[in-house]
Amino acid sequence: MQSGLFPDDPAETRIEILKATYAALLEHGYADLTIDRIGQHFPKSTSLLYHHYEGKDELLVDFLSYLLEDAEAGLGTESGASADERLLTLFDRIFAEETPESMAFQRAMAEMRAQAATDQEYRRHFTEHDRFFRDRLADVIRDGIEDGTFREVDPEQVATMLHTMLSGAMAEQVTSDLDLSSMRAEAEAYVEARLLAEGR
Repeated sequence: MQSGLFPDDPAETRIEILKATYAALLEHGYADLTIDRIGQHFPKSTSLLYHHYEGKDELLVDFLSYLLEDAEAGLGTESGASADERLLTLFDRIFAEETPESMAFQRAMAEMRAQAATDQEYRRHFTEHDRFFRDRLADVIRDGIEDGTFREVDPEQVATMLHTMLSGAMAEQVTSDLDLSSMRAEAEAYVEARLLAEGR
């Protein structure tokens, strides 16, 4: 399971349900996920799932909300690192060596993102996710400009470019056999050419 995403022994029923949802997503993906299959990973009665959620998609929308809550709670954990180090740490996470768990999770996320083309609730949540990560990237860039690490650029525009590049990399991981090692090098080259101030 992704490190730190869920406590080992959740005290809240909601977190227990979402933890079971995560495990079921890894096993079945979005298309084959059902409430009953989530119930197989839930330590209490499956009927409790129906008490909290009307169906699979309502539960998964709440799961997406939890992922965003977790990301927001993680803000500030890189205090003390320079702006370019924070960007490289993000690259480390995006381009990390694939594991069966990470690939299963990314496949499930790609399947859920595809629902946003026709489902407004999924669209709203993925829009919030994307806005959050673009804003965080812009904050890192803004910090780098202020401390002289980065040159004067438009933080929002560069953040949008980086977010698009990294989102594409994550999509490539689960939808093609492309070797992403060269993409990591290009991402670093973009930061060096577009962002780093002279002499850095």
